[in-house]
Amino acid sequence: MMKFLSRIVFWISGWTLNVGWPKDLKKAVLIAIPHTSNWDLLYARAAFYLMDIPVKFTIKKEVMVGPLGWLIKGLGGIAIDRKRIPGGRKQTYTEAMINMLKDTDELVIMVTPEGTRSYAPKWKTGFYHIALGANVPVVIGYLDYKKKEAGIGPVIYPDGNMQDQIEEMMAFGRTVTAKYPEKGIR
Repeated sequence: MMKFLSRIVFWISGWTLNVGWPKDLKKAVLIAIPHTSNWDLLYARAAFYLMDIPVKFTIKKEVMVGPLGWLIKGLGGIAIDRKRIPGGRKQTYTEAMINMLKDTDELVIMVTPEGTRSYAPKWKTGFYHIALGANVPVVIGYLDYKKKEAGIGPVIYPDGNMQDQIEEMMAFGRTVTAKYPEKGIR
């Protein structure tokens, strides 16, 4: 049903796909860039349905109740339980996502590294730490509003050289046009 609705969204809006998901890749952190509008979620989610990429996104478990929880789960939301771990502290979101990736055979977690729809000169780095800790690649998913194209960009395997690798990802992000370019990646 969601794939059918996604086809309608793409047909009506005139968007196209640039499918480039690596064959046999079952686990990854997928960064969705650039993120400047609420429309990004609609087009990105539709694109991933059309590409048959089983993308999930995380949200605190307290939100995942009742009808709203059912809707969020249907769109790919997975609850994060920041349970207490040995030592009495709560696990971080990063630790929880690393454990999720390690404990499953197939999981693609979508993250927006900018952390906001406004211009962000620096990205949040949690996605990188998650990929490095879980030993999975970072895959770049993008929306180019100028071309009306949703696609998959480079696949980066974290090697610990975080600043250089994030700059490489941002350099790719500068090649696509955000809905609001003034808020995009510079």
